[in-house]
Amino acid sequence: MKEAFKNHIEQRFPFLQQSKFLVAVSGGRDSVALVYLLHELRLNFAIAHCNFNLRGAESDDDAQFVDELGEKFDIEVFSQRFDTEGFAAAEGISIQMAARELRYAWFEELCSSLNYDYVLTAHHAQDDLETFLININRASGLDGLTGIPVQNNRILRPFLPFSRKQIDQFISENDIKWREDSSNFSDKYLRNHIRHHVIPPLEEGAPQFLEQFAKTQKHLQESAALLQDYTALLYSKIVTETFKGYQLNISALKEVPNTKAVLYQLLKDFDFTAWDDIYELLNAQSGKYISSGSYRLIKDRDFLLLTEEKGGTINTFKLDENVNHFEVENINLSIELVDSILPVENTTAIFDKEMLKYPLVLRKWQEADYFYPFGMRGKKKVSKFFKDEKFSTLDKENTWLLCSGKDIIWVVGHRTDERYKVNPGAQNLLKFTATYV
Repeated sequence: MKEAFKNHIEQRFPFLQQSKFLVAVSGGRDSVALVYLLHELRLNFAIAHCNFNLRGAESDDDAQFVDELGEKFDIEVFSQRFDTEGFAAAEGISIQMAARELRYAWFEELCSSLNYDYVLTAHHAQDDLETFLININRASGLDGLTGIPVQNNRILRPFLPFSRKQIDQFISENDIKWREDSSNFSDKYLRNHIRHHVIPPLEEGAPQFLEQFAKTQKHLQESAALLQDYTALLYSKIVTETFKGYQLNISALKEVPNTKAVLYQLLKDFDFTAWDDIYELLNAQSGKYISSGSYRLIKDRDFLLLTEEKGGTINTFKLDENVNHFEVENINLSIELVDSILPVENTTAIFDKEMLKYPLVLRKWQEADYFYPFGMRGKKKVSKFFKDEKFSTLDKENTWLLCSGKDIIWVVGHRTDERYKVNPGAQNLLKFTATYV
């Protein structure tokens, strides 16, 4: 395996010769073998060990073993203890997911603070197969079947072409000591059950199974790349980027074959899971939306609008008399004294300063809000004004109201209030100019 690994590094990762990197080492067979092989290549690396405190003294013994491994080869060892169970409980996630998040966040912190270029992990061919089978069980899309990536930003996986059998043989031939994780024997986790009871019969019944799987996965990767190219061609016909996010043209979506699959490709990176509900949005009533927790997809007449969830935004601000410029969220507001009523557009409004009560208030709308639209005799609910003006859900959420006392004097950027129109002869005029960004 030594020669094969050396050739693989030279062909696939030649940049490691001039890099400074970390190797994630648990103390187990695979990561220890990786350290031995990299050390023989005389590469510049340090070891990073995570103690997740899940197996009591056994976890501490693993950390001690990794420290001794570093001393043996005169390699620096970084070791970090985590309260994995506490983090999992606080975040409402599984222990496995918590360990993953803690591990990779710490790796990134080490790289950023100490100028390491990469982190190498010891994932191998069987790990890839296990992940493939787990993702089948999760009804994963094509992306979940294309395998563990050889490189994902800083993370490199140089063992992926090699089997557990090859690693075992290297360990045995070189009499290398390593630590066995007792949790690997438990079938509590799906990955272990697959490792113990699914893959061995497959390899026994089809000795070339792993090699054939690698070829199949390469075909899947090529298909995924083709699908990405196809989606990129459709993107400009379907998606328009706006300052609020993205809008997807429903008519254009319905014209393409396999609309549901195209929707998945366009939206898969925004944390959505309810794909049947998303597809039904195409024919839903305007205003209906689906949230992924991080993003919302909103039906708005001829479009699906994609925008970030901004929960917890402060929506009310006070403007003192001496304020002449104010910026917040998606709006810039400028205020200046003027001599006369000038021709104004929707982005500007002119008021008699003597009629205003300070501090003015800039806020978002509420259900009971009403005003007297300029040019009309009676009052109108702001929600009805939005409806008549065909505001989308996002338009409503992003529109501000300027208030004097309890009165709404301007639906900013759209309509002023009739009660606050400037009377002839008014001398102290204020011009408000709003720019939505």
